[in-house]
Amino acid sequence: MKIEKAGIIGLGLIGGSLAKVLKSRAGVKEIAAMNRNEDVLKAAYDEGVIDLYSTEVNEIFKGCDIVFICTPVSLIADYAQKLIPFVEKNCIITDVGSTKGKLYDRIKPMTDSFYYIGGHPMTGSEKSRYTASKEHLFENAYYILAPAENVPDEVVSGFKDVVAKTGAIPVIVSPYEHDYITASISHVPQIIASALCNNVKKLDTDKKYMHKLAAGGFKDITRIASSNADMWESICFENKEEILKVLSSLEEVVGGLKKALSSNDGNAVYSYFDEAHVYRDSFSNVTPGSFVKRYEISIDALDRPGSIAIIAVLLSSNNINIKNMSIVNNRERENGVLNVSFDSEAQRMKSIQLLRDMNYEVHKKD
Repeated sequence: MKIEKAGIIGLGLIGGSLAKVLKSRAGVKEIAAMNRNEDVLKAAYDEGVIDLYSTEVNEIFKGCDIVFICTPVSLIADYAQKLIPFVEKNCIITDVGSTKGKLYDRIKPMTDSFYYIGGHPMTGSEKSRYTASKEHLFENAYYILAPAENVPDEVVSGFKDVVAKTGAIPVIVSPYEHDYITASISHVPQIIASALCNNVKKLDTDKKYMHKLAAGGFKDITRIASSNADMWESICFENKEEILKVLSSLEEVVGGLKKALSSNDGNAVYSYFDEAHVYRDSFSNVTPGSFVKRYEISIDALDRPGSIAIIAVLLSSNNINIKNMSIVNNRERENGVLNVSFDSEAQRMKSIQLLRDMNYEVHKKD
């Protein structure tokens, strides 16, 4: 699918990153952007990221092949409605909201006027402004597509190709299936992270030892609790039914552990942790059930200046592409401090040999 002109409504972290990557990697020649803050628009224009801009939806969106609505979920349908006078029937209207079911219900009556494909890039950060945007934000991140029922397969396929050009991994589901999935793996985990923080705050003593010692695993597992409260309030009410279902299931799981502890049922307590351990370890990077195969290693590297650069140069100088790299902050049950993934098994095995020849301790992760 060739996109000559794209529109973006909402030039924050996601919208700004989309503008940057669509121009640099997807071959988009012209980008029209709308944002309520004109200073942001001027900054993006001066950087050459956008070509046309306005603080309201108007004729600058005429001729767009696709428009990304990157606003809070509660505003997406309203902006879709405002676009109707300015876009053609074959224009794709998409969004980046983290809920889809209720949104689709609101947009469905408009889908005679454009092609609607809901979108949810599973990426971001605690920062939400344009100044935090970056071209590579979508690399190796899942990007969920939830098309309306009347969108032709070739249009969905074309948009899927556009998403892939951003470096993301497109996954197609229905809008309602999307909400059940994200309630389980994104929304309720956010609630849990916030609950853990609120609980430690409640239980801490005057000496604040819990606060001082809340590093390592606790800090890692609660990182997402730093996210924007306004956004999560909106998400909770947009996806209320699915979130309540998942919370009820979680109550049963935790209740089972409480019951086992109260009755001194060692087997049940063991099973609680063992089943979680087995299931967590089944998230293999190379299983056939994965959307994309990953080939990963862990490296036990010293924490000193230049150590990561040395490894990166060693691999790149041998024509090995690093697909992803992450530092392990919690060393419990981990064999290395650095995780690196590759495109193929051949590159993984070549990397292991090169690193071991340099006396690094390397472990293959399966």
